[in-house]
Amino acid sequence: MAGARAAAAASAGSSASSGTAQPQEPGLGELLEEFSRTQYRAKDCSGTGGSKVERIEKRCLELFGRDYCYSVIQNVNGDICGHYPQHIVFLEYESSEKEKDTFQSTVQVSKLQDLVNRSKTARCRGRFVCPVILFKGKHICRSATLAGWGELYGRTGYNYIFSGGADDAWADAEDVTEEDCALRSSDTHLFDKVRGYDIKLLRYLSVKYICDLMVENKKVKFGMNVTSSEKVDKAQRYADFTLLSIPYPGCEFFKEYKDRDYMAEGLIFNWKQDYVDAPLSIPDFLTCPLNIDWSQYQSWDLVQQTQNYLKLLLSIINSDDDSGLLVHCISGWDRTPLFISLLRLSLWADGLIHASLKPAEILYLTVAYDWFLFGHMLVDRLSKGEEIFFFCFNFLKHIISEEFSALKIQRRKSLPARDAGFTVEDICMLRRKDRGSTTSLGSDFSLVMESSPGAAGSFTYETVELVPAGAQTQAAWLTALSERETRLQEVRSAFLAAYSSTVGLRAAAPSPSGAIGLLEQFVRGVGLRGTSSSTL
Repeated sequence: MAGARAAAAASAGSSASSGTAQPQEPGLGELLEEFSRTQYRAKDCSGTGGSKVERIEKRCLELFGRDYCYSVIQNVNGDICGHYPQHIVFLEYESSEKEKDTFQSTVQVSKLQDLVNRSKTARCRGRFVCPVILFKGKHICRSATLAGWGELYGRTGYNYIFSGGADDAWADAEDVTEEDCALRSSDTHLFDKVRGYDIKLLRYLSVKYICDLMVENKKVKFGMNVTSSEKVDKAQRYADFTLLSIPYPGCEFFKEYKDRDYMAEGLIFNWKQDYVDAPLSIPDFLTCPLNIDWSQYQSWDLVQQTQNYLKLLLSIINSDDDSGLLVHCISGWDRTPLFISLLRLSLWADGLIHASLKPAEILYLTVAYDWFLFGHMLVDRLSKGEEIFFFCFNFLKHIISEEFSALKIQRRKSLPARDAGFTVEDICMLRRKDRGSTTSLGSDFSLVMESSPGAAGSFTYETVELVPAGAQTQAAWLTALSERETRLQEVRSAFLAAYSSTVGLRAAAPSPSGAIGLLEQFVRGVGLRGTSSSTL
């Protein structure tokens, strides 16, 4: 092995499978450096660090503005939530003239801000329901889970216990004794009030579906319930919503991912642990279209579990109704940004959101906004080896196929049950020797005959001729799928190059021998070494 410097060069040099290095978004390196140095806090945005954060926020606003008209919910100094952006973007509608005439938000931002202020105490750490993606006029939202009485009556004690003694407790909150809490816990009026405002906010955003990623019904620390969730609300306040319990391993599990050389295949969560008490629960009308055996979820490895959950979320937001979606875990800053980021990147790769952004730009936006500015504790996670952040972007190689395309879901709804000629499914069943190959990774959708001059992956006239007359839309759909794969591969490649030159090297710093070993482990695990069969 040639050493740490050579390994880093191999990482950066392999940033694109085509052999051409992808241009890095200006400021991406600075963003990752800041992200790996400190956790974002809105109240700390002053001094040198503050100017960096201001540049990051300004860049996010610029990237959102490329394709959307938006308003801003002000959170200066963290007045609403200490770990949300100072300028929370509320997407009103897409900025193209066509979309202005079709999908427009009916939400009044002033009323939204008032609902936010009233409802913020309903959820853990004040991380209220926040819209972050606009798709087909629907809001995809994120939040933490519901707060329990322990937090409502004593934020200081709650945050200290919940964070394991971290220093992010609110210093000005009152200390509450156990006896005091016991007396007050019988008073349901407070829950009716704060959760009532939370429900009003959800309804105002037209959210119908709530996806809970917790593996627990309630989070327990030292024998005390420190959070709750909609699925176990005793008063059934959330009965009018469609609740989905889709338990997904917490950030601690991702240390095993790192320890296995960043290989998620074959890595299965231990569902028999004492604290795991939330079963998977999804209404039948949402599971039937997906052809997934959900009863086997405890046998899925990390790849299959993440893939199937993403398919479920994509199916929900592609439904015919106008209802929005809320995704949350416990604090809403580990598992929640994982799926929010995957949703954003998947829909972008299909050309359905952020249509004008290049791969490097969408990468910057999702790292900065979905992860950094919403408070992901990368410094802490790296120190513990819990690399859920890295997993998110390395995982893009597993969602490049048509199975994850929102275009496919839309196509199935719009096409008649059977065409007189070939369908896309018929074509995909052709024997491999009758189909061409592409230069992109694992594509099963190049329909060019092997003798065709276009068999190197380009979409040619011969390809269109395979599709029966009147089905050119299918050919265009296939082209979009090829573009989806290319775009996601470019995002993943750009991330690996930036990560290996910033966070990856920093993690390797303590000792020469340790540095070489850890970096080589990273390079092998993500498929940048020739010894691995995986490719970018």
